[in-house]
Amino acid sequence: MGNKVYVVGVGMTKFEKPGSKEWDYPDMAEEAGTKALADAGIQYTEVEQAVAGYCYGDSTCGERAVYTLGLTGIPIYNVNNNCSTGSTALFMAKQFIEGGLADCTLAIGFEKMEKGSLGIKYTDRTNPMDKHAKAMIEQRGFAKAPPAAQFFGNAGREHMEKFGTTPEHFAKIGWKNHKHSVNNPYSQFQDEYSLDDIKNAPMIYDPLTKLQCCPTSDGAGAAILASEAFVRKHGLEGQAVEIIGQAMTTDFKSTFDEKSAMKLIGVDMTRKAAEKVYEQAGIGPEDVDVVELHDCFSCNELVTYEGLGLCPEGKAGEFVDSGANTYGGQVVVNPSGGLISKGHPLGATGLAQCAELNWQLRGEADARQVEGAKIALQHNLGLGGAAVVTAYRKANLS
Repeated sequence: MGNKVYVVGVGMTKFEKPGSKEWDYPDMAEEAGTKALADAGIQYTEVEQAVAGYCYGDSTCGERAVYTLGLTGIPIYNVNNNCSTGSTALFMAKQFIEGGLADCTLAIGFEKMEKGSLGIKYTDRTNPMDKHAKAMIEQRGFAKAPPAAQFFGNAGREHMEKFGTTPEHFAKIGWKNHKHSVNNPYSQFQDEYSLDDIKNAPMIYDPLTKLQCCPTSDGAGAAILASEAFVRKHGLEGQAVEIIGQAMTTDFKSTFDEKSAMKLIGVDMTRKAAEKVYEQAGIGPEDVDVVELHDCFSCNELVTYEGLGLCPEGKAGEFVDSGANTYGGQVVVNPSGGLISKGHPLGATGLAQCAELNWQLRGEADARQVEGAKIALQHNLGLGGAAVVTAYRKANLS
């Protein structure tokens, strides 16, 4: 490990249904970036490097977005890692400080999306998901349903077949996350539903009903990262949150070779990244108080409990039934409402998770505050594929 890295400012927009608001990605980035700078109490001129994450847009959208904050000539990098894009930006911005190349960096993510399920943009070249799609079709066939729902729904089916999990376990996750989002003003949806509402919603791909699937969204998130010297120079000790562990993984041979729907959606990526993070941070899953994880579909939240070590393999159903995943339980998972209810603008999601966990550790999460939260864990996943796991702790710089 190199230099310690601290988050000193975070900001995000409210996530919105695509097309419901008159704004464009530079507006989103300006709002999130300005909020993060104000939160840190610094000027944009003090940022030495910036990393911008987005999935949909032309080559230098990152520059165009960051230019809303200032024109200082700094390096600006554009990154795209499917749904883990926001955390990829965070991972890269952290490495500049960790390696001693900068004292203050900006990670920013944004997305202006189209309505409806995700489609293929380029048909004249190899689809980056072709290996995954071929493997899924060989294992489970292909249905008339959104492909992403099939990937994750199949993982849920495999979990049910292997461990006796039921559709109700997945529905309870959707119920929980919608309930949590009622207290999040940044959430695209803030409606509470009964468990029957969740179960009886339109079926997208069995066992996934509509209220267990994340929506497409517009929005942005941002984080200001700093070295210890920068924190002390600017008197930010009181709000600094230390990144105590972070790892990114990509697909292993097991993704394709073991003919497993769960491995195909990145369970091994998650597990290996989490193991690295726990080792770096000197903690275990039992030490974690609050988690923001990648619940693009309820099935993924359930298998991720096991991937992150929050419960033993095969026991995620019992974990859900016991209420271990919400307030008053072992750990509060997705207090923000998660992707299912908060929304999922692909490039922004990882930075929105970062913002939520920083607010939780600073005691600033208002009605959704996890009492006494000391250790936070973040999990952001993109098929095709990459997983980023990050652990945070309130800094002790007295």
